[in-house]
Amino acid sequence: MAAGPKHPLAGPPPRTPAPKSSGVKASTVITLTGIGVVSLLLIGYCAAQDDYEEVGADCVDVNSLEPDGSYTVVDEDYCDDDHAHYYGSRGAYSWYYGGVRSGARITHGTTVRPSDVQITSRKGTVIQRGGFGGRSGWGSGS
Repeated sequence: MAAGPKHPLAGPPPRTPAPKSSGVKASTVITLTGIGVVSLLLIGYCAAQDDYEEVGADCVDVNSLEPDGSYTVVDEDYCDDDHAHYYGSRGAYSWYYGGVRSGARITHGTTVRPSDVQITSRKGTVIQRGGFGGRSGWGSGS
């Protein structure tokens, strides 16, 4: 038998498009992306907050302790890490945190560095930033 013209309906069935997915994968990706973006924004917001306490600091001569508990305030360069000013028994210098200054004397503070606070000298030098990861050195810096 000779091959004749084929009938238009005699071929394979026409291809039908695959059924569309219900969108579960796309909505999961959008949800996870949204959670990631919100998390990053929240972390950034919390990091930018200045809700920690600020404490002032003065550089003092630790050998100048008086019976009333006060120390002599000296220039903050003496407490700077870059300028070691230790003269044996004649004098050692340290930061004095908090306290009430009266003239060249300061009292009612501590030589123990507080944590989780921002420490700033009277000249405005930031000695330690507040929150996590505060500055580990004792000297002034920014």
